[in-house]
Parts: sequence; structure tokens; C-alpha cells
Amino acid sequence: IAQRLRDGEPLIADRFDDVTLLFADIVGFTQLSSTMSPAELVGVLNDVFSVFDDLVERYALEKVKTIGDAYMVVGGMTERSDDHTIRVASMALDLAEAVGRIDSAVRLGIQFRIGISCGPVVAGVIGTKKYIYDVWGDTVNLASRMESLSLPGRVQVTQSVMERVAGTLAVEARGLIDVRGVGPMLTYFLV
Repeated sequence: IAQRLRDGEPLIADRFDDVTLLFADIVGFTQLSSTMSPAELVGVLNDVFSVFDDLVERYALEKVKTIGDAYMVVGGMTERSDDHTIRVASMALDLAEAVGRIDSAVRLGIQFRIGISCGPVVAGVIGTKKYIYDVWGDTVNLASRMESLSLPGRVQVTQSVMERVAGTLAVEARGLIDVRGVGPMLTYFLV
């Protein structure tokens, strides 16, 4: 993307028909952060997100961005593969174990809610200052809803994710939940 910007490409917009998106968010972060100094807060986020970055690299995925205490990952966008959903789901399951090895995260009782969805997205760069490559679409919205409606320490996924990982990873039905903008929807937890 940086090279395309340097080459003067006026509008960077791409469509990807099949990606897997993950959102992870620290449970109770706003309340937790109000009790910490700025240096401690940034230090904890750096410790945790550095571990996330290592997992993203190990699973050959792509970090899209962090937004405060939220972390967004995509699989299947920079490379074509049939296993990106399984790699994203496997990374999600490894996150809990990895965070459990971070002293500051354990001391503060940090837990994550994680949500995953798969499907088409549009990606591109907007604006003229502080460029950011971002992704949009129903798949992004559903992954975000899966995270916000998940439970602490759990990985909630859509039915399409469940169908792709079943047989490789264990899943359990959560049942119907009301998803804003969608209505009642069957969701699942990775176990």
C-alpha cells in the first residue's frame, strides 16, 4: 500500500471476497485505565499487544489496527489461502494462554472478549493526512458485534466461521442472540 501511495495512485480501494476478521477487546478497560498512570497504561497495552503481534506473525495473518484497547486482525486479505479462517480461530484460542503469561496482564486480571466473522470486505485508504489502510463492510460489522456480545475470556463466532472450523477446532453453540442491525442470530463459541 505504501508503494502504491508513493507511486501516486489517487484512490486505493480493493474488494476481497473472502477474508476472516477478528476483533479482540479488553473487558472493563475504561474502568481499569482510570486507576493507572499514563506510563503504566501504555506499558500494559504494549506488553499485551506485542504478544498479539507475535501471534499474528506466527499465524501469517495481518494486523489491521489497534483502536484504544481493541485489536483488529484479518486473514486471507494479503494472501490467497483456504485455511485463513482456521488460522484466525487458532490464533484467537492462543490469545488467552499468551495473555496468561504476561505478568502485568495477570496482575491486573485482564481478560478479552473476542469475535470472528468471515466474508467479503472493501479495503482502502481514505483522507489526506495520517493515512490508514482500513476495511469496511458487513463482515467487519459482524466481527465487531461478535466481540461486543461475547463473554469475557470467550471467542464468539458466526455460523459461517463455525462451518469452516468444525472438524478441525471444537465449537459449542451459544444459541440465538440479538445482534444490532441483524436481529436474532445463531452464534457459537470456540472451545
